[in-house]
Amino acid sequence: MKIVSIIPARGGSKSIPNKNIFQLGKHPLIAYSIALSKLSKFIEETVVTTDSKKIATIALRYGASVPFLRPKEISKDDSLDIEFFQHYIDYLKNQFINLPELIVHLRPTTPLREVKFVDGAIQYMIQNKEATALRSMYKTHLTPYKMFRLIGEYAKSFLQKRGVDEFYNLPRQVFEDTYIPNGYVDIIRPSVLQKTGLLHGKKIKLWETEKIPDIDVISDFEFATIILEENRFKPIFNYLENVR
Repeated sequence: MKIVSIIPARGGSKSIPNKNIFQLGKHPLIAYSIALSKLSKFIEETVVTTDSKKIATIALRYGASVPFLRPKEISKDDSLDIEFFQHYIDYLKNQFINLPELIVHLRPTTPLREVKFVDGAIQYMIQNKEATALRSMYKTHLTPYKMFRLIGEYAKSFLQKRGVDEFYNLPRQVFEDTYIPNGYVDIIRPSVLQKTGLLHGKKIKLWETEKIPDIDVISDFEFATIILEENRFKPIFNYLENVR
């Protein structure tokens, strides 16, 4: 089974200029996702899709493949993930390269990952052949059953529960568990995207993780630097320190 990873890293960023290559410790942010991908026992190729020549040069230095520069029109603030996935798939088809069975989506802004946990997700997806995708999520105490929106002058609940008046006043414990995607690791099947036009499809497996920070502002970098010193990230550090 051919498995590749895609690390999307466009050049533009409003929160922090050049965020994807901003220094986290001794290395640029994107290097941590590349290192994890290269250390995986399942991932055969680590592909960085970017519109930036500078990011491409750095990605190549750390061992990634950069087969093309992504078009600017799908590298905007409001561009969708499905666009760079489809662009990659189209590239493979135009080069007469067989599509991989699985693509592992690794966002640079989520550097706090353990190799064994990502490999566990890949193995889980391999075993669940009916699943159209896998998404990592963390459990939250927040529930949509207690959330409201403003309609005109009045607050209305987002969700309704038939036959129960003011159900949002019920104890939180009576509602289903709620999970929020966190970007730790997502896995798609290119064949599903090709057949349905959907990135994740209708049978998404949940891969539960701890809550981890998404790097967006300078304080996130400072917090992540502290956590990265934990021993569980040592394989990542060892890989990065051997890059010349």
